[in-house]
Amino acid sequence: MKKLLTVLALALTTCILAQKPANKKTREQVQGIFDKQITAWNEGDLNAFMNGYWADKRLLFVGSRGPTYGYENTLKGYQKGYPTKAAMGTLKFDIIEMRQWDRKTLQVIGKFTLVRENDTPTGHFTLLLRKIKGKWVIVSDHSS
Repeated sequence: MKKLLTVLALALTTCILAQKPANKKTREQVQGIFDKQITAWNEGDLNAFMNGYWADKRLLFVGSRGPTYGYENTLKGYQKGYPTKAAMGTLKFDIIEMRQWDRKTLQVIGKFTLVRENDTPTGHFTLLLRKIKGKWVIVSDHSS
């Protein structure tokens, strides 16, 4: 048991030490994705907003209703939750941290704010992005 705990502790330490802040080029590429998403959202265009996500059935979105699997199901969830431009409001992202795990894996922690006529919901998100076919895409989104 002691050996197992030692191995697990070493593995966890290695994973923690392996992550580092994203380099400038990666930050700029990913920020470009977020900028396009914000513009699309604020124009009421959920289809364009979804361009930042991995168009695959393995996409994972976790929100207040629990996990949703797949690109189409995630889009349907957004359409149900935000049926009108007024419901969508104006979106703002504040990026808190970008951690690069390896050349093709990035974690982003941030805050979202929706400004609407009668309220201003806010929350945080953790995104996992992967570079797939030369393009960064969100493969997992936990927003709450």
